[in-house]
Amino acid sequence: MQNSKEETSLPVSAFIITLNEEDRIEKAILSVINWVDEVIVVDSGSTDSTTERAEALGAKVHFNPWPGYGRQKRFGEVLCRNDWLLNIDADEVVTPELRDKIRSIFAQSPDADIYKIEILDVFAHEDKPKKWAYGYWQYRLYNRNKGRFSESTVHDTVRPEKDAIIKKIDEKIAHYSIRSVQWAVEKMNRYSDMQRDDIVTKGRHISRWRLVYEFPISFLKSYILRRSYRYGFWGLVLAHNYAYSRFLRIAKIYEHQLLSDARKK
Repeated sequence: MQNSKEETSLPVSAFIITLNEEDRIEKAILSVINWVDEVIVVDSGSTDSTTERAEALGAKVHFNPWPGYGRQKRFGEVLCRNDWLLNIDADEVVTPELRDKIRSIFAQSPDADIYKIEILDVFAHEDKPKKWAYGYWQYRLYNRNKGRFSESTVHDTVRPEKDAIIKKIDEKIAHYSIRSVQWAVEKMNRYSDMQRDDIVTKGRHISRWRLVYEFPISFLKSYILRRSYRYGFWGLVLAHNYAYSRFLRIAKIYEHQLLSDARKK
C-alpha cells in the first residue's frame, strides 16, 4: 500500500540502488518516502520481491544492468528530477533525527552544496546503533550541480566540485550492514573479486609481504580503532571477518600475479 505524503515534501529526490533486497528495502523507503519529493529505485535484476515492494510504497522503479557501484549511482542521479539528491543504500535507514534536521535545512535555505553524514553500523540482533558503533562519513545529501558520484565500478563516492561548500550533519544514518555471518562471507568473496579486478586494471602493485601483516593489522584496526571490542564476543566475529576480507583481497591479487607470471613462461 502506498504511503501518504506529508503536506509539504522537500525539493529532494532520494535514490536507492538494489539487488534482491526484499527483506530491507521497505525500511529504507519508509524512512524517506513521506517527506521527499520522490524516491527512485534502480534495480539491477532482483529475482525476489524487491521491485514489487518498492513500487507498492510509492517508489519509481527502473531497471539497469549492473555496471558497477559508482556507475549505477550515476545512472540513478540522471533519473532524479530535482537537483538536490539524497542517496541511501537499501540496507540504510534515515533516522527520525536526521529527517528532522534535513527538513530544518530546507525550511530556510541550504547553507552548503554538499552535506556529509555519518553512517553507523546496526547488526541483525539490534534495533538501533550502539553509542560506540563504528561509523564512516559520506557525502549523501548534495546538489548535483556541485558534485556527482564517481565512475568507479568498485567505489561509490560523490566527487565534489572544487568550489563546492561542504558541511557536516551530526544526525545519523543507520546501516543494517550484515544480514548474517554467512551473508557477510559471501559478500566479502564477491567484493574482493571486484577489488582485485580494479587494482589489476589500474596497474597498481601490491607487495606480497602484505600477506604476512594484512590480517593482524586489520584485526587490530577493527577490534581496537573501530571499537569492536565493545561488542564482546560478537566483536571478535566482526574483527575476524574484517581482517579476513582485507587478507582475501591481497591473496587474490597475489594469485593473479602468480598466474600472470606462469603464462609468460
